[in-house]
Amino acid sequence: MEHNHKPIPVKHRYFTPGVIGIAIVAAFGMVFLLARFLFGLGAVTNLDNFYPWGIWIGLDVAAGVALAAGGFTTAALGHIWHRDKYEVLVRPALLTAMLGYTFVALSVVTDIGRWYSVWHPLIMWNGNSALFEVGICVMTYLTVLYIEFLPMVTERFMGRVNLPGFLKVFNKIVDKILHVLDRTLNKVMFVFIIAGVVLSCLHQSSIGTLMIIAGPKMHPLWQTPVLPLLFLLSAFAVGFPMVIMESLASSRSFGMKPEKDVLSSLARFVGPLLGIYLAFKIGDMFIRESFVYLAELNTASIMFTIEMVVGVIIPLRMFLSPAVRASSAGLFIASILVIFGVLLNRFNNFVIAYDPPYTDTSYFPSIGEIAVTLGFVALEILLFRAFVMIFPIISQPVKSTIQKAKYAIKGA
Repeated sequence: MEHNHKPIPVKHRYFTPGVIGIAIVAAFGMVFLLARFLFGLGAVTNLDNFYPWGIWIGLDVAAGVALAAGGFTTAALGHIWHRDKYEVLVRPALLTAMLGYTFVALSVVTDIGRWYSVWHPLIMWNGNSALFEVGICVMTYLTVLYIEFLPMVTERFMGRVNLPGFLKVFNKIVDKILHVLDRTLNKVMFVFIIAGVVLSCLHQSSIGTLMIIAGPKMHPLWQTPVLPLLFLLSAFAVGFPMVIMESLASSRSFGMKPEKDVLSSLARFVGPLLGIYLAFKIGDMFIRESFVYLAELNTASIMFTIEMVVGVIIPLRMFLSPAVRASSAGLFIASILVIFGVLLNRFNNFVIAYDPPYTDTSYFPSIGEIAVTLGFVALEILLFRAFVMIFPIISQPVKSTIQKAKYAIKGA
């Protein structure tokens, strides 16, 4: 039986034992999040004047931005370079990026002391600030992602608007708005796709600029003038593994057959991207001669070694193997290792490498910080599951009109 693949809402029960467990983690994190807003940062975190940021910035923001890179890399591959066979991955990647950046913004609001002033950069410009550039780019790109998601909304509800009760008088008006919006977006969407790629490249690198400003407060293994470039290259490298992991996990969760051929083909790009990142990383170390610090047995050298070996070198070798690329399990493990490597890289840069002077204490995240971080991740998973069950995001096999006619004739 022949099928065409088309994005349609996934028909599956929402709550499973695993989903219930994730919901409990999300609820636990939201309790600490509420406490943070009611009683302040000091009541929930281990942050102080020496360590003004911790995992909420290092993981929730810096790593969150990097892991959402699959949105712009896949959009560029499918829409700008017109690799049509990867179209089935674009919508899930855009949804992952949209949710990822939404929680990045929420993490920023959570982390800053006067969270109610988060809107100030919109009107109080400071062009000399790296944080200003990151803030404006992230807000603009998040807006672009919501606009890129709109066609899925119009596709889902056009001709199906059925407002309840007294609101049904607006059915025709809303449906007309959806049709106009759909026609307009079809004409201008290429502008937002290009803007999304450009904006992502800007702030992915600018996040690295933040740690350059830290100067001697950072360990030499990570402090380098090319840190913005390394942050950008690592974002390129983790984009496709994030898409592969998300696709395989979604297929398993919903009991669907994974797009193994497409994923195996996409995996061919990961090895070269990891190789480029590794080459720049090693080249920078030899130019600065920072490799001498690896001879010291301490937390920094151990974490750096784990980051490079487990998060870059091993998955690089795996993605270069045709046998691994042909295996769903191999692709999943290799992708998880790359994701782990980027997570650890951002954690190392913002937490391990950061060593402010004039303090005898060290930072370790509190239970509240860990709970909020895990709660955000859990909530993002729950929202992703809800979105793919409501909107046409994941491509699934459907019978074509011709195929249906053939079976109808055969049945007659």
